[in-house]
Amino acid sequence: MSLASRSFFRPQGLALAAAALLSSVAVSAHAKNVVCVWDVAGKSGDVYAASTDYALAMQKHGADMELKGYVDERVAIEDFRAGQCDAVVATSFRTRQFNGVAGSIDSIGSTLVIKNGKVDIDAGYEVLRKVIQVFAAPAAGKLMVDGNYEVGGIFPLGAAYPIVRDRRNNTVESLSGKKIAAFDYDKAQGMMIQRIGAQPVSVDVTNIGPKFNNGFLDMVTLPAVAYKPFELHKGIGKTGGIGRLPIVIPTVQIMLNKNKFPAGFGEKSRQFWLAQFDRALNIVKTAEKGIPAATWEDFPAESIPKYAVMYREARLEIAKQGIYNKTTLNVMKKARCSVNPTDAECATPREID
Repeated sequence: MSLASRSFFRPQGLALAAAALLSSVAVSAHAKNVVCVWDVAGKSGDVYAASTDYALAMQKHGADMELKGYVDERVAIEDFRAGQCDAVVATSFRTRQFNGVAGSIDSIGSTLVIKNGKVDIDAGYEVLRKVIQVFAAPAAGKLMVDGNYEVGGIFPLGAAYPIVRDRRNNTVESLSGKKIAAFDYDKAQGMMIQRIGAQPVSVDVTNIGPKFNNGFLDMVTLPAVAYKPFELHKGIGKTGGIGRLPIVIPTVQIMLNKNKFPAGFGEKSRQFWLAQFDRALNIVKTAEKGIPAATWEDFPAESIPKYAVMYREARLEIAKQGIYNKTTLNVMKKARCSVNPTDAECATPREID
């Protein structure tokens, strides 16, 4: 039998082959971008809901997204690293490994603003907003890319406060020797805890609540949005409380495998999440109002500057060890000084060289 007589090489065979090839190309061109979304509340949570809106909005920018929900953040990150997801939505403590510039926004005390001897939490959020605006701008595009990874957005989880089982543990001195939660994947937390003479205890988002509630921890640092899901009222009981002195404002960040998305997609994605800042802030403030007023405790005015200095010293030491990005720390100082220009730190232009 000659080659010409084989069906593949007949005109109708060629037509069928061409049609199959075109069909394959069409399927490939319309393949969905899988986005791994971590939310402590799963698909019923606020992070997942915002991600659903994100997927819808990004269709006009050439991305057809399929969301995959996770309650275990570690698994979401592992799946992203393994290529099972084209993007991941997770806390910056986890995503810092992919981009240290954006990941250093959550540095200790970097959003703390003190006015007239009091912590101004709203001003702290303005600091964060300004930094996110800087990183969402086209001029910062190169900073948002590290190899194949690109930051696709940043939004706040809310100020993280010290939460204790015993209100008597409300000074640095009283925390000496106490057991304090430290996420095992964030070295900065452990370093800070050791600096004050306390004992860091390894935790992750799946067990931090139970460990605190069952007495294995004396203190945790979490935002108000974690209060109900983690049932922290059980650990706080009648003797504990929440100190109104935020140590950090943790963020959720969107990390993209940029090769899986159209050119210029990352910038459009960052702009979308910037526009969600107020939405996130409303969720945070609602969560804070949902905590009984008697649970909150203000620190003595005379002690607050001491904490600010302690945060700064820890932040700089951690940066010198390469965990925090120095460029980000300088951007954050500039933002703090734009919000609170009379602060003594604003006498110098940079936080670290």
